[in-house]
Amino acid sequence: MATTNHFGIALRGWRERVSPQDSGLEPEGERRIPGLRREELARLAGLSVDYVVRLEQGRARNPSAQVVTALARALRLEPSERDHLFRCAHLAPPATGKVSRHMPARVHRLVGQLADNPTAVFAADWTLIGWNDMWSAAIGDPRTYGWDEHNLVAGMFRPGGGTGRAPIAGWPVRSWAGDEVEEEDLVADLRVTAAAHPHDERLVAFVDRMLRDSPRFARLWSNGTARTHVGDRKTIEHPRVGDLDLDLDVVMAAGTDLRIVTYTAAAGTDDAEKLDDLRAARPLPTRVP
Repeated sequence: MATTNHFGIALRGWRERVSPQDSGLEPEGERRIPGLRREELARLAGLSVDYVVRLEQGRARNPSAQVVTALARALRLEPSERDHLFRCAHLAPPATGKVSRHMPARVHRLVGQLADNPTAVFAADWTLIGWNDMWSAAIGDPRTYGWDEHNLVAGMFRPGGGTGRAPIAGWPVRSWAGDEVEEEDLVADLRVTAAAHPHDERLVAFVDRMLRDSPRFARLWSNGTARTHVGDRKTIEHPRVGDLDLDLDVVMAAGTDLRIVTYTAAAGTDDAEKLDDLRAARPLPTRVP
């Protein structure tokens, strides 16, 4: 069975959408397509025309990172498209620069649409950058948490902190998986981010400080586990409605590495009724800082 030539399909499609003018070239003669000719792309990328043809036709399937980088630059690809081209070549996308703490307008809108559930947005290094009123109603106002740099990892591993120790949030929040699993999941996720952003001086300094100040963090960091945190089940010891057993889900906002964290309860349960009580008592309208 033939393997789909994903790299060639993407390369040709992007070549045909880029005009010569966009690439700084003077259009030559009549053109059957509005985009770049193969020889023009080859010239811009510093490759032979024959090699570009073989890449598009799937007869050359293992381009180097240098070749993919040159093609992405010549085609003026967006970061997400560049990363796709690398993956099509069975290569890891290049490491990016600093961890973004910018929340696009579409993520603001998404959090607004999740107004009925406690929802917060974290940067890839677990810096809290936004939340809705239901988050404050269920877990306390994040401005009272006392996390260093507003970072969940710093809050989790502060002296005396952690699940089963001093409260992480406004009041205690316990993982059903247990302290050790919750902490390992968070450290493993941070390691993924650290590998993707090796040149972020702020992140490097943060990890160094955590290694120095928290033996628990240092022990988990040394085990080398790396994986993206996807969710948990939590019990929130709420001071007004009592214990809340909720599912926590972590999803990535498309086109970003932001973590959208939301708590939900199964319909028809006591926990769903408790969330209804919190919704009724929350201040309106729901906002994202």
